[in-house]
Amino acid sequence: MTISNTRTIERRGIMLVLSSPSGAGKSTIARNLLNGFPDLMLSVSVTTRPKRGSEIHGTHYSFISQKEFERLQESDALLESAEVHGNYYGTPRDPAEKAMREGRDMLFDIDWQGGMQLMEKARGDVVSVFILPPSMEELKRRLVRRAEDSEEVIAKRLKNAIEEIPHWNEYD
Repeated sequence: MTISNTRTIERRGIMLVLSSPSGAGKSTIARNLLNGFPDLMLSVSVTTRPKRGSEIHGTHYSFISQKEFERLQESDALLESAEVHGNYYGTPRDPAEKAMREGRDMLFDIDWQGGMQLMEKARGDVVSVFILPPSMEELKRRLVRRAEDSEEVIAKRLKNAIEEIPHWNEYD
């Protein structure tokens, strides 16, 4: 007797959330994961912050106005949003939900506030990782070496890191 199962089980995608203080290596790890796993999709966040010299609109972030960001929030078009270092960031809902329905895994390179929101809204669909810097001294060295921020912005990022790091244990 042969038993045959013709049902296909459709796989739902997962949301892989990477969070860390600025300069801890989150974007480098994300880039390496995307290079090593071609089927992994990157969620492109929207932000109100100015574009850095090396960034490409639509690839690294979608750079939008404060007014447009507020419109997206009001229309529930963002899965998560947060104010970070005086700028606003958010994850557009439609691309993430489409990827999940299609069984595609999506990588989120987001701060801890956004990570917490995603974990709350999509409990069973999220795997979360918080990346800790080796030390505060190394974190400062990395931010300075990056040469994309003023001393004032670096000081703000370091101050915020002290507030962000205690949230590491809220991640998987």
